[in-house]
Amino acid sequence: MTLKIKLGIIGYGGMGHWHGEYAPRAGVEVVAAYDVDPKRLEMAKENGIPAYDNLDDFLQHDGMNFVVIATPNDVHKELTIQSLLAGKHVMVEKPATMSVADWDEMVAESEKAGRILTVHQNRRWDRDYRVMRKVVEEGKIGDVLSIESRVFGTGGAFFGWRSFPEYGGGMILDWGVHLFDQLMNMYPETKVTSVYAKLMTVLDQKVDDYFKVTLTLENGPLLHVEVGTFAFYKLPRWYVIGNDGTLQIDDFDCKSGGYMKPRYTDTPVAEVVVMTTAGPTRMMAPRPPETKEDFPLPEVETDWTELYANLVEVMKGNEELIVKPHQVRRVLELIEAIFRSAEEGRSLDVRI
Repeated sequence: MTLKIKLGIIGYGGMGHWHGEYAPRAGVEVVAAYDVDPKRLEMAKENGIPAYDNLDDFLQHDGMNFVVIATPNDVHKELTIQSLLAGKHVMVEKPATMSVADWDEMVAESEKAGRILTVHQNRRWDRDYRVMRKVVEEGKIGDVLSIESRVFGTGGAFFGWRSFPEYGGGMILDWGVHLFDQLMNMYPETKVTSVYAKLMTVLDQKVDDYFKVTLTLENGPLLHVEVGTFAFYKLPRWYVIGNDGTLQIDDFDCKSGGYMKPRYTDTPVAEVVVMTTAGPTRMMAPRPPETKEDFPLPEVETDWTELYANLVEVMKGNEELIVKPHQVRRVLELIEAIFRSAEEGRSLDVRI
């Protein structure tokens, strides 16, 4: 008989509903949902999913072998452990939990139970990220000196539990965890040696709605991560400087952007001081068009259903997890350092 993920959803809110709708596209069978909100249980039933208001009854649902936890962040740990003790494999929504210590306890329980424990870091499959990696890793702009990863929105206000620090709200734990995971996955063996973070509340909320984080990699590029929920002019999603060119990706869809490299000709570059709108300059003078070359962004095929396909193969014993526990731990360790840097108002020397 073909092994298949028969998924139960804990927390049928925004992301729980997303899993219920999209997981079947990856060949997953959604068999049950659990929530404490009667309205969400009714929504699950309307979508053809058996719904439970009792966790023990849910965990005993016949045939269910995998659970995804899509609840407020502060209860991820207890729900994960209860699910593991019930013999289920578990995928947790990001962030995995609120601390490294909690994650270590969750991993220990999964190893004791002999069950899979992973995290839904689905943005490793984002097209913009994959395109950026391809350009960088193929050396198209030379040795990379700086990578800027940025997401801006205009909505400003948070919704529901994400407005409260005690539930794990704020942009570091909402969007930051994705962006840090992308970069740490790109540089798995390169240590972060310093962390500087500034967290702000633009709209005087209880959690961070704007942050800037600068990470120094040992013998690697400087990483700059910025997220804002109340920024009305966009900056590029990715901006990467190399010693042989520059990459810009404007948005998630990769429909605009590209990379530019120097073209070596007999035409002198900045031979004399010239007059620009900003005044006389040599170094900042416009580069003659014949001395530079533009390239379009490469095409990249990406399919987020690979994450679910991987889980099936791990269950069969054929593959290793793509989103591994030690990778999750590294990101949580980095986030703890980010919060500490912001609280102390200084750069921290680390080995992460």
